[in-house]
Amino acid sequence: MTDLVMAQALDGDGEDLGWQERALCAQTDPEAFFPEKGGSTREAKKVCRSCEVRAECLEYALQHDERFGIWGGLSERERRKIKRQAV
Repeated sequence: MTDLVMAQALDGDGEDLGWQERALCAQTDPEAFFPEKGGSTREAKKVCRSCEVRAECLEYALQHDERFGIWGGLSERERRKIKRQAV
């Protein structure tokens, strides 16, 4: 891997974000993953269920305290519950 490719695959913290390129959500309508308050998350979660990088996505969201959207098949409320249980 060249230095340029490596730099592009890492975020500012030196974290490997190559999984994002393989994420199914990158190939679908992003609005499904960021529904309006009270909107349905069903379609986004359906995409996540068959995504090969679901675990990496969820781990990223938990580590970076993502507050909006569906990440790794879970809503922000569901991710908060996981974080509370981990404490």
